[in-house]
Amino acid sequence: MTPEDQEETQPLLGPLGGSAPRGRRVFLAAFAAALGPLSFGFALGYSSPAIPSLRRAAPPAPHLDEDAASWFGAIVTLGAAAGGVLGGWLVDRAGRKLSLLLCSMPFVTGFTVITAAQNLWMLLGGRLLTGLACGIASLVAPVYISEIAYPEVRGLLGSCVQLMVVTGILLAYLAGWVLEWRWLAVLGCVPPSFMLLLMCFMPETPRFLLSQHKRQEAMAAMQFLWGSAQGWEEPPIGAEHQGFHMAQLWRPGVYKPFIIGISLMAFQQLSGINAVMFYAETIFEEAKFKDSSLASVVVGLIQVLFTATAALIMDRAGRRLLLTLSGVVMAFSTSAFGAYFKLTEGGPSNSSHVDLPAHLSMGPADTNTGLAWLAVGSMCLFIAGALRAGPVPALFYRAKA
Repeated sequence: MTPEDQEETQPLLGPLGGSAPRGRRVFLAAFAAALGPLSFGFALGYSSPAIPSLRRAAPPAPHLDEDAASWFGAIVTLGAAAGGVLGGWLVDRAGRKLSLLLCSMPFVTGFTVITAAQNLWMLLGGRLLTGLACGIASLVAPVYISEIAYPEVRGLLGSCVQLMVVTGILLAYLAGWVLEWRWLAVLGCVPPSFMLLLMCFMPETPRFLLSQHKRQEAMAAMQFLWGSAQGWEEPPIGAEHQGFHMAQLWRPGVYKPFIIGISLMAFQQLSGINAVMFYAETIFEEAKFKDSSLASVVVGLIQVLFTATAALIMDRAGRRLLLTLSGVVMAFSTSAFGAYFKLTEGGPSNSSHVDLPAHLSMGPADTNTGLAWLAVGSMCLFIAGALRAGPVPALFYRAKA
């Protein structure tokens, strides 16, 4: 290997001598960026408590019928699709930091429009704007965090991204338990506002600055984040232009893991996990729960718990085993939930209009309480099986590497 080849294999931000500096500000910067995924999760979970609240709202507040409620929950995904494309363009041209600053604006604007909404179109417009911000944040935040973290904490900080998403969903469920839809939208402005404030004091990622030939700024960023910039050198000339080319898709080592990874992501999304998040409270209302808000909070807690668990055991258990278990558990739980609806249909005598915390030992005649627990249990299993900590993208990246 020639000296030139050895130089090309140096990582863009790799330390010399095998030692990595330590600094606590990197955790503050990661937290500031992770407020984007937290806002993303809140926007996803917002529709679950907001839809029942809007249906109960008295004039002149907007009222949602069944079709409007479906659009109110789903239109955020259209905005997220556009935001993903826009985020991919912004992250390389405007930089990671500026992209995060910009995505906070449609978050705040969208929730502000929802707060002031006087008709259905304002509600849908606000949801579309928050969806746009969700798409940008879901792409830019992981990039920013991975590029500011030193290797020893990169995995930990990276796993926090998805954990913050499900925490945002849980926060929306908890707040929706006590707040009506307008005040819930006001609360939705808080995380992106804090992100905007904190990110103003955070540096751009050293990797992006080096790729732009801003060596002094990169050294200053490393000094701020890691406490030392000693021993780091500029990337080799031309390293910033080494990117992906469409011709590489013809290579078996590229297109096979690419197809497998994309297919797994698609099937995981088509399982209906996002629909459950959007309409959790409505689903439990249709299941005739007396306290559907509490049932939604239980589901959100289960999601946070199993997301954290999956992040901790992913490297030990393996991606393939987790994905296999995920598919089995989700298939079983959806079948059980379908059986619940079948058993409870057909009139008031079959209703399960009961409180979630009711005891199961209330007598043989009280069979509906057991059916209520079947519904909650199957939904909790479904959420647990979804494994939103990300074994699918992790498997994809590991295969691609």
